Amino acid sequence: MTVQLALLRGINVSGQKLIKMAELKQMFEALGFTRVQTYIQSGNVLFDPSGLTESAEPLHKRIEKGIEATFGYQVPVVVRTVGDLERILTGCPFPADSLASGESLYVALLAQSPSEEGVQRLLACSSEIDEYRLAGDEVYILCRQGLGKSMFSNNFLEKKLKVAATTRNWQTMNKLAALGRAMEQE
Repeated sequence: MTVQLALLRGINVSGQKLIKMAELKQMFEALGFTRVQTYIQSGNVLFDPSGLTESAEPLHKRIEKGIEATFGYQVPVVVRTVGDLERILTGCPFPADSLASGESLYVALLAQSPSEEGVQRLLACSSEIDEYRLAGDEVYILCRQGLGKSMFSNNFLEKKLKVAATTRNWQTMNKLAALGRAMEQE
């Protein structure tokens, strides 16, 4: 059984698009997902899609429609497997285990692969303070003064790449992978 992870973009931030995790869990269950588990208020949902009837509609679209119907918000959703999370964690180009004081690591998960033009727009950008690495459908961001002060914010990445994205800190990525591994072993 392949556990999936839905990462919602932009909910419960600064009083915008407020969604309670218990209600989000209920919505996922109403859509036919099982073993639904949420993690923190930023919209991380682990779930088992194996009981769903076959559909040509991708999971992220099914979830986005459910959110809009249930909560009245259009919310971009990025879906990854636990295997994808493991790949992301092991593929980190920065020294995640030995960050300097004040440094933090983030991963922006892209809803789809960016076009070559989008990649070139991003590659033309640099910062004297922070670093980033584009790797497929993810952008690793090493912030030396925090994401709030970094030019490589989620909005910046979306504008340059022209794809929806949602960003998580390194600790959250590790916790989600651990939760997913535990679910797969149940």
